[in-house]
Amino acid sequence: MAWIYLFIGALFEIGWAVGLKMSEGFTRPIISGFTLLSIFISFFLFTKALKMIDIGTGYAIFTGIGAAGTAVIGMAFLGDIKSAGKVFFIAVLIFGIIGLKMSDTPKVEVLTEEGL
Repeated sequence: MAWIYLFIGALFEIGWAVGLKMSEGFTRPIISGFTLLSIFISFFLFTKALKMIDIGTGYAIFTGIGAAGTAVIGMAFLGDIKSAGKVFFIAVLIFGIIGLKMSDTPKVEVLTEEGL
C-alpha cells in the first residue's frame, strides 16, 4: 500500500507543480485552491508512504516522478521547449526510478499496542 500512496502522492506533486504555473502567481483563485489542495494531498500521501519506505528511496522516487511528469506535461501542453536531450534524460530518470523501486527491500511493519 505504501507504494500506491507514494505514486498517487507523486501524481499530486505533478498537479501542484503545474498548478503553480497556471495560477499565475496565485492570482487565479480556483487554480490556486487546486494547487494548495494538491500540495496538502501530495505531502499527506508521501508521509504515509514513508512509514514503510526508506526516506532516500521514497524521496528520490517521489520527486523523480514529479519532475519527469511535470517536464512531460510542460512540453506537451504548456509550451516548454522540446529537445531530444530533454526526452533522453527524462527517460534516464524514469529508468532510475524503476531501478530504485526494483532494488528496494520491503520493511516489515511491527504492530505494537499503540499502533492498533
